[in-house]
Amino acid sequence: MVVFSRRTFLLHFYLGNYKIFKIKDQMKEYTLLAILSVIGVFLLGEKVKTGIFKRKLFWLFLSVIVFFKLLVNGYLTGTNIVIYNPKFFMGIRFGSIPLEDFLFGFSMVSLTIVLWENFKKK
Repeated sequence: MVVFSRRTFLLHFYLGNYKIFKIKDQMKEYTLLAILSVIGVFLLGEKVKTGIFKRKLFWLFLSVIVFFKLLVNGYLTGTNIVIYNPKFFMGIRFGSIPLEDFLFGFSMVSLTIVLWENFKKK
């Protein structure tokens, strides 16, 4: 099931017209959303002033997450349990894992920590 069609206004408005998001005139929605999610998390982290992106402990924690992502997601994508439609992502892979999975994984983990630190302050 495709959540966003090629005609989705938000995705095609401005950012979707950059060549990086189009290959053979097909927009790479998964890539665009992954990049926007990373930018959004960084902006939110700066807005709520958690400072997590300046902490060495955060980056060490993230490296542990990446290690397990390589194990689990590598298995899932390597054995074709999880298959991606190449129309929607760039095709850049680390092993069998698409680059966009790392971006979304970073966003999910970072957003959780940003929100946790923000609510902990209150």
